[in-house]
Amino acid sequence: MLQEFKDFIAKGNVMDLAVGIIIGAAFTAIVSSLVSDLINPVIGLVLGGVDFTSMYVVLSGDVPADAGLDAARETGAAIFAYGAFITACINFLIIAFVVFMLVKFVNRIKSLAERPDDVAPEVVTGPSQLDVLLQIRDELAKK
Repeated sequence: MLQEFKDFIAKGNVMDLAVGIIIGAAFTAIVSSLVSDLINPVIGLVLGGVDFTSMYVVLSGDVPADAGLDAARETGAAIFAYGAFITACINFLIIAFVVFMLVKFVNRIKSLAERPDDVAPEVVTGPSQLDVLLQIRDELAKK
């Protein structure tokens, strides 16, 4: 059983999956920073300086009016954090788009690698010796 497990781990697919998960985790951090540090401020500027990542609605409980999202969560009140959901949706769309572009790029490379090398075009060298002799014979036969 131990040998089967070693064979399973040694297969390329498992190693590719592990590398993909590690790179995906690092990429998620980059996308989260992109959204929170670059995209959200621009959207907030368009919305009049509002930081929508901390937008929420109190469903039940007492939360001070000027409390941020973290402070509202600490009070134990039931809140509807729609700003955090919007941020998560933006993160998802960016990650999905980048993964789509990456898969498209990899598929293009695979199709180029699988395509046979272009065959050199056939060079036209003119008629063969036999063709010339047959043509001479036919011309002599006409006379």
